[in-house]
Amino acid sequence: MADILSTSVSGLLAFQRALDVTSNNVSNAATAGYSVENVNFAPQPGQATASGYIGSGVQVQSITRSYDELLAGQVRSSQSSYSSFNTFATQAASSDSSTGLTASLQSFVNALQTVANSPASSAQRQVLLSQAQSLTQQLQNYNSQLTTFGTNIESQITGSVSQINTLSSGIAQLNGQIAAGLASTGQTPNTLMDQRDNLIDQLSQYVTVSTATQADGSMNVYIGSGQPLVIGSTSQSLTAFADPYNASQHDIGIVSGGNTADVTSEISGGSLGGLLSVRSQVLQPTENTLGQFSVGLATIVNQAQQAGMDLTGATGNPMFSVGGVLSTPAATNTSATTVAVTRTGLGALTSDDYQLRMSSGTWQLVDRASGQTIAMTGAGTAASPFQAAGMSIVVNGTANNGDSFLLQPTAGATAGLSVLLTSPTQIAAASSIQAAPGGANTGSGAVSSSSVTSSATWVPGNYTITFTTPTQYQVTDSTNTVIASGTYTSGKPIAFNGAQVTLTGTPAAADTFTVGAASSSNSGDNTNAFAMIDALSASTMNGGTTSLTGVANNLVSQVGVMTQQAQSNASAQKAVNQSATQTRSNLSGVNLDEEAAKMVQYQQAYQACAQLIQTSSTMFNSLLSAITNG
Repeated sequence: MADILSTSVSGLLAFQRALDVTSNNVSNAATAGYSVENVNFAPQPGQATASGYIGSGVQVQSITRSYDELLAGQVRSSQSSYSSFNTFATQAASSDSSTGLTASLQSFVNALQTVANSPASSAQRQVLLSQAQSLTQQLQNYNSQLTTFGTNIESQITGSVSQINTLSSGIAQLNGQIAAGLASTGQTPNTLMDQRDNLIDQLSQYVTVSTATQADGSMNVYIGSGQPLVIGSTSQSLTAFADPYNASQHDIGIVSGGNTADVTSEISGGSLGGLLSVRSQVLQPTENTLGQFSVGLATIVNQAQQAGMDLTGATGNPMFSVGGVLSTPAATNTSATTVAVTRTGLGALTSDDYQLRMSSGTWQLVDRASGQTIAMTGAGTAASPFQAAGMSIVVNGTANNGDSFLLQPTAGATAGLSVLLTSPTQIAAASSIQAAPGGANTGSGAVSSSSVTSSATWVPGNYTITFTTPTQYQVTDSTNTVIASGTYTSGKPIAFNGAQVTLTGTPAAADTFTVGAASSSNSGDNTNAFAMIDALSASTMNGGTTSLTGVANNLVSQVGVMTQQAQSNASAQKAVNQSATQTRSNLSGVNLDEEAAKMVQYQQAYQACAQLIQTSSTMFNSLLSAITNG
């Protein structure tokens, strides 16, 4: 019934509730994650009279929080990006320990140059051995630091997975409470919803998050590229499980119905995404490139050593040993098949890892960095190994479909790097071959240098270079078989059977030069030392496009460039996140000036309603008195 008393009472109660809400807002002005609440008034149904409808007061229809899902999504997206870039930049910077590698290599080359200048000096030879030891130790230290860095990364990955599971469980629990509260009262439990938003905000620090609000008030949460983490009041658990090729490395799985699905490649954003990125884009490539450098160093120097002669007159021995190719079977293999892998040369060798897998009865080699299938020649047997990417691969046993192996041509190289030479006299600075002009020569041709360029293809023996004309020559072996011929240019090497002889001047027709094994009296020669220096600076790696120094420079620069880019991106995303957070705060945060204005408004309205109630009481008493006295 519409009357002054009931109408005023409804207003009194409504404005009392409004003051309660305002009081709560002011009390939570400094509470993180609190969304300011608003009272939504609605008129009560009017009463029909002959004069028209008369209002019957007011009611509090709902108490809602200031919240915008779009703004919340922008905050979480920018937070996830910032956490990812910041984690990447921080971790990448801490992994960059190879900045002195180029200088160490140069010190080794300088020591080699000193030996070339004074090949008979034992002191200079000892300095070269010391520099070789120093360079080897530095490479092993870098490798050890990367191993420690990798262990730290794995620890943080497992910790992040644990935090994500804790948050997802809390979100699911709040979903259930929110849905129950909304169902029982028809009103949203704002405090619980703020708590849920706070947990989702925290979750976005670990991984990319997207949400979808349901009709019952619950909120489904998806991570990465859309993997369901929380559906209603049920949460899925993430797990960090051992990589099938490396038990010390963790992949990310999502557990559903007792099954675990590998979602490592689907995880992005947040600190977890940043950790996975720095592992795949910084740690593993750096380990592999460091190994490629070690392989290059050992291969180039050892080939030069074996092509030369040491101070005792003996053929040079390898200076370095280096770790071999790592071939690891997957833990899921169902056969006892094994593979034996060796390197075949520097030119085709890369710093990538490869997966050798049996599919539909055929072996396939896949580059893990690019995902491309690499063509292989050969049959995979000992007589005809598979040949690809600078590797020779022999398969032993019969594999089943799905069997696979991880092949890492360079990852284990540095750990096995060491110096083999123990005496300065073992440095092969001299050429193992010697060229001399014939005694009957009439031209001005002279021997500038002679050296073995490839110990693998050099066939020891006696050879003769004969000039058929002053500009044409031919090379014959001890059986007078012509093995090479060409046009002579002064100072241009004449190459044959893995050796080369450089002549200068102008030979005459019928002039000859003999080439054969150098005598021990030639052990003080420096030809091979200079050849070793030239080989170290030659573009023999990455398909003949990069020198050993280039690999070292790339190793140093690639980490620095990625770190700098990540730092720049992190700064930009931090600004975006701060802007998005401020925009959301302007909507959802408590404004004390606004709350003060509302308090005055509600207080005055409350007092006015009280005055109306008092007026109603006076009117009623006057009416009662009139009736009684009448």
